[in-house]
Amino acid sequence: MIIGYIPRNAELYNALQTAGFTLVFKPTVMHLEKKRLTTKGNVDAELVLYAAAIEYENYDKAVIVSGDGDFACLAEYLKKNDKLKKIVTPTAKYSKLLKPYNDFILPLKEISESIRPTTKKVEK
Repeated sequence: MIIGYIPRNAELYNALQTAGFTLVFKPTVMHLEKKRLTTKGNVDAELVLYAAAIEYENYDKAVIVSGDGDFACLAEYLKKNDKLKKIVTPTAKYSKLLKPYNDFILPLKEISESIRPTTKKVEK
């Protein structure tokens, strides 16, 4: 998983790694967006490169987690090579460039309850 590193998300990164994900951290940049300071990871190019070339032989199917049309070329490549499993979109709205892949689209809301971590009570 290629992800921009944000220190306050360390617990999330640890949970993902514990669950078996390999994380590749990229530097982030801060910028103003609608008068709010936001953090941007800028991992689009790296994700396409890793999925289509560097790690291509190391997985059977890919799940793209994004609604960004920048990944339409990756979706097309993976579909053409029978490696596209799903495109999980953060909301029901996503780029028109991903519309040709509607059969692969899965809004996060539809699976959020099934992937939500559960907290276990520790008995003393």
